[in-house]
Amino acid sequence: MKGSLYLIPSPVSDGEINEVIPEGVICKILPLRVFVVEEIRSARRFLSKCGFKGKIDELLFLELNEHTPVSLIDSYINLLVGGKDVGLISEAGLPAVADPGALLVAAAHREGIVVIPLVGPSSLMLALMASGMNGQSFAFVGYLPVKPDERKSEIKRLEKLSDRTGQSQIIIETPYRNNALFSDLVQVCSPSKLICVASAITSQEEFIRTLTAFEWGKEKVDLNRKPCVFIL
Repeated sequence: MKGSLYLIPSPVSDGEINEVIPEGVICKILPLRVFVVEEIRSARRFLSKCGFKGKIDELLFLELNEHTPVSLIDSYINLLVGGKDVGLISEAGLPAVADPGALLVAAAHREGIVVIPLVGPSSLMLALMASGMNGQSFAFVGYLPVKPDERKSEIKRLEKLSDRTGQSQIIIETPYRNNALFSDLVQVCSPSKLICVASAITSQEEFIRTLTAFEWGKEKVDLNRKPCVFIL
């Protein structure tokens, strides 16, 4: 029999595991011995908190991130085809959402492998819930262009789309570029445009506010190296 692929959510900030990962999910994780992970060090730390402390060296960790050759995915799938149950863990939040793990999930479906998503935190949905914006029609647009001119152009396009459709536009960024993105959002968007900033969600430093671009222009906010979600 083929194994199953378990999609395991991980915390989006430091804190108590039992506050964000249900006990039932942890019970399903503990029998697993093979994990495909975005970053081994953080995965080991997470699993140790889940109950593997002292047993981490018994586990097999396989990396799947932006640097992983696509050819390796076949070898990971072979473990599942051979009967091994495998857990997929992203660096933070839900695996396979804005995450290289989606390649493994797609390959699993091609091989007829059962894919089992487990319950856990999503910074995208938590931010949308708390934003006060349209939760019925929304789009996750992911990362914007790195080059300033291209990023500003994309912000203008998303603002027009949001104005025309009423659709919430959910954006993320690499933490060290948060301040640059935030500055562009405030400068490029019309003064009345609502912008939600959701930072360090589920941590003690959690910060979630929705203000107009004009109002944000009067605020002093430092988002450098903090996990953030932005919504127009």
